[in-house]
Amino acid sequence: MESKYDRKSELKAFDDAKTGVKGLVDAAVSKIPQIFIDKQHQLDEKSYSDHSKFSIPIIDLNDIDHDAGRRQEVIQKVKNACGKWGFFQMINHGIPARVLDEIIDGIRRFHEQDSEVKKKFYTRDETRKVMYNTNFDFHKAPSANWRDSLYCLMAPHPPHPDELPSVCRNILMEYSDEVMKLGLTIFELISEALGLKPCYLKDLGCAEGLYVIGHYYPPCPEPELTLGLSKHTDSAFLTVVQQDQLGGLQVLHEDHWVDVSPIPGALIANLGDMFQLISNDKFKSVYHRVLAKNTGPRISVGCFFRTHMQEEGASRLYGPIKELLSEENPPKYRETSLREYVAFAYSKGIYGDTRTRLDHFKL
Repeated sequence: MESKYDRKSELKAFDDAKTGVKGLVDAAVSKIPQIFIDKQHQLDEKSYSDHSKFSIPIIDLNDIDHDAGRRQEVIQKVKNACGKWGFFQMINHGIPARVLDEIIDGIRRFHEQDSEVKKKFYTRDETRKVMYNTNFDFHKAPSANWRDSLYCLMAPHPPHPDELPSVCRNILMEYSDEVMKLGLTIFELISEALGLKPCYLKDLGCAEGLYVIGHYYPPCPEPELTLGLSKHTDSAFLTVVQQDQLGGLQVLHEDHWVDVSPIPGALIANLGDMFQLISNDKFKSVYHRVLAKNTGPRISVGCFFRTHMQEEGASRLYGPIKELLSEENPPKYRETSLREYVAFAYSKGIYGDTRTRLDHFKL
């Protein structure tokens, strides 16, 4: 009966096992535990219409460093995508296909290795540079999501290589280096899209921190009852995501959940709350989610450009960019630090109402 359900005990028992959602699938569960049932998701589903009315912008980055006309075209597309969507897919971004394939394989290897080896990384100590668990807000969220994650703080002070899991150590380091280079290019394009110097956002410190998360979404026996990742926005400045070919990522656009259809070799860029704040709402951080599926596993790698809370750069203050302000466009937000913003976001539960999170910093 409902009255006998002890959620805290169920959460603790799950966490103590240190085998994650993958452990449930290995145990061949046919029903998902109650901690994963998302009643809000089931209600929300009735209020959204057809997913196929829109499609995410796709931007080809080919030749942007050698052809000035082409670069201007791309900057205009980035401006439109950031202003209207907060999301776009990138092709010809320069990261080799081999590296993309190997990071997906490496994340799969980590999550599918022997549980006893994985358990050494299972923790909820957020001061650790490398950790694995199920849902970092597992004990705060109203319902758990059907996924496990490997978290690696890769910049500005990466872990010692020996701290990284041996099954994906080399590719994690190589992939992080490649994404950092790409991130600098994206920040240049966004700077120019805002009418600023190409190096503006880099000089502001937006590209200093990189937090890499390798998600593993096992097949779910009751996908209609839960989510792989609840509706949320990211707290970072920018996120670069690679998803495998299974799909499931959706973006909320004009009250429609729009599928981010996988494109072989493409990467996804999306803006986070901190970027909406420094752009004074010119560019948007938008809701997105990942559906649970009865096929899988689905694997994705999210790279978050954001200083981690323990890093010294986390206390630097950020407010609306002065060059974007005028009498007609006064600042909408007070200055805040990444440490303060992320701490406030986490205190509300990352999947709370993001608009409320940003509203807390409004003038």
